[in-house]
Amino acid sequence: MSYTFERLSDDIKIAVSAEHTFGTDAVLLADFAKIRHRDRALDMGTGCGIIPFLWLRDKEQGNIHCLDIQENAIAQVNESQRVNSTSDRLTAHLCDLRKINEEFSAESFTLVTMNPPYKPVNTGIKSSGESALIARHEVTCSVEDAVKAAAYALTYGGRLCMCHRPERLVDVLSTMREYKIEPKRLRFVCDRAGEAPFLFLVEGKKGAKPFLKVEADLLLKNAESKFSEEMLRIYGSYADGYEDKVR
Repeated sequence: MSYTFERLSDDIKIAVSAEHTFGTDAVLLADFAKIRHRDRALDMGTGCGIIPFLWLRDKEQGNIHCLDIQENAIAQVNESQRVNSTSDRLTAHLCDLRKINEEFSAESFTLVTMNPPYKPVNTGIKSSGESALIARHEVTCSVEDAVKAAAYALTYGGRLCMCHRPERLVDVLSTMREYKIEPKRLRFVCDRAGEAPFLFLVEGKKGAKPFLKVEADLLLKNAESKFSEEMLRIYGSYADGYEDKVR
């Protein structure tokens, strides 16, 4: 497989390919999850590993695991591991999250993230190529599959952070509650002020009591159609040298 490398910071770069790349949604989710140094974290359906490698920009962050069902995705993560020498801080697992119990013990993690496939099977335009199909359509992972796996993996009080399209909000929140992961924090993402959201970010806590905090909308762009100050903060050092992409 042919890789190119995207610079995420002075110390971290990530292998990307035609099969596995990343978009803004994953960058937003990595920031929204607010990983802590004491967390034992798992990113499910990791693809190229963008969420873990964004976290690894913090040199003190470790104890991170990621999984994917695709061998080529894990091989790509391992190539980034080789280049960055991060194998002591990140472990990649070839694993079907529907069989997560075969790879991990129950209640092993305090934080689980997932940027899931957005399209139900037999909806929308079918993606060409197996990797794109798995990434975009729920052929190997539904919302319920993801939440069920997270419920197994999380400690009591552990957090699940996901992103999804607004039209699937009820599906996500009701499924989280069904598996005893109570939605606690919700944020909508809009391109500009006054526009309808195209994404939401949600955090649920295993075993928590009901109370949902809806945060202010996250705006990608300001009135001048340039990236907002918050987006520049989220991109962080990734923005350096990429002014044409993020400013």
